[in-house]
Amino acid sequence: MPAAVASHRPALPALATVLLVCVPAHRAPGGGGAGATLADAASGVLVVCCAAWALRTRARPLDTTAAAVLAAPAAGLALAAVTAQDPAAGLTGFVRLLQVFVLVPAALVLALRSRRHARLVAASLVAVAVVQGAVGVHQYLTGTGASYRGEDVRAVGTFGPLDIMGMASAVSCGVVVALAAGLAPPAGAPRWLRPAALGTAAALLVPLVLSFSRGAWISTAAACTAVLLLAGLRTALRTLAALLAAGVVLVGGFGVGGDLVTERAASITEVAGEPDRSVTDRYTMWAAAVGIWRENPLTGVGPKGFAEHRDSHASLALSSASDTAGAGQDFHRQPLLSPHNMYLLLLAEQGLAGATAVAGGWAALLVLGLRRLRRARTAGRGADCGLAATGLLVLVCVDFLYADIGGPSTVLTAVALGLAAWWALAPAAAAGGAAAGRAQGAKGAGVR
Repeated sequence: MPAAVASHRPALPALATVLLVCVPAHRAPGGGGAGATLADAASGVLVVCCAAWALRTRARPLDTTAAAVLAAPAAGLALAAVTAQDPAAGLTGFVRLLQVFVLVPAALVLALRSRRHARLVAASLVAVAVVQGAVGVHQYLTGTGASYRGEDVRAVGTFGPLDIMGMASAVSCGVVVALAAGLAPPAGAPRWLRPAALGTAAALLVPLVLSFSRGAWISTAAACTAVLLLAGLRTALRTLAALLAAGVVLVGGFGVGGDLVTERAASITEVAGEPDRSVTDRYTMWAAAVGIWRENPLTGVGPKGFAEHRDSHASLALSSASDTAGAGQDFHRQPLLSPHNMYLLLLAEQGLAGATAVAGGWAALLVLGLRRLRRARTAGRGADCGLAATGLLVLVCVDFLYADIGGPSTVLTAVALGLAAWWALAPAAAAGGAAAGRAQGAKGAGVR
């Protein structure tokens, strides 16, 4: 095996997990999910490889703080699964939640032995964003995207009309990572990296706009603002001015999205007057989730229990399904099986115990990550990793106000949380370099 490949071997399953998201996943219209995808299978391989390494070396790679932050969500989710009103659905839902919020993030903490590994995984997120974004722009230009207002112009990448948030999620991650690399290139990076990264971030705004996803727009704006402010006020002002100018040129000069984008953006504030059908359905489902939680405040109704209890708590304003068409598929009515708000979904299905454990874990990652980022900026090393990880965590946390997990792109959420967990908890993130990873492995191998 070539030396370059061998040096990155621990991170290869993580790379496969990200890159395989580009493989289209079959999803039957009218179903509640896409089932296991190749990316999910790769994430399973990642978890198994890390578990095998820990057992073989008898290593203790996590300190008490890291173990507590990663274990708390697992305990909260397990409590809800044990007390679920539908044990079979509760078990399958528990496995999925465990994969996304615990197992994959913990595996990345173990697998990424150096900052080079983390940068490689972050770069793969940008690569996926570029591929998906290119497909999405082509769909818009050729009228082969998902249906939007009677036109097949909505950019959905390889995810199809049944997973319209997939491409937007992938592109959002790429924008945040590319912006972080452009604002704080690693020491010794070639001079072209900064303009290339910032140019990539700006270019990815085009497919993001053409996704017509209001939630993705808001979460990306929030994450990019956080990255800009953390990079320094002067840098933030210069970069923000450049991005605003690029946005004016793209939307105003070249007419990217045209009237459809303007109308979609204006609808963000139309929540008290006459909101569109999607906004009405979303708020109705949010109210239903709150009603479900009030009846089971501590442990909720169990994983995957929202769909079963939705109709008994939703008002007549709920349409119960959305129209999907385009991107190679015929017209179908897709049932609304979740409230499109991860926090309310956790409350309804996991109760206060599970929601507090999961959201509390994210809060802990944010605090620990910011503390480590401050030290990295002072030392002048690794700030790019910290900016990317913190930005991804903010992206996910804000996006969960308008979305929840589901579909083939879910594994990208797990990887984003994993990078944030690695930065906040892994010794290699603080020490940096391959030497830290070798020292960690040697220490683990010596424990008998």
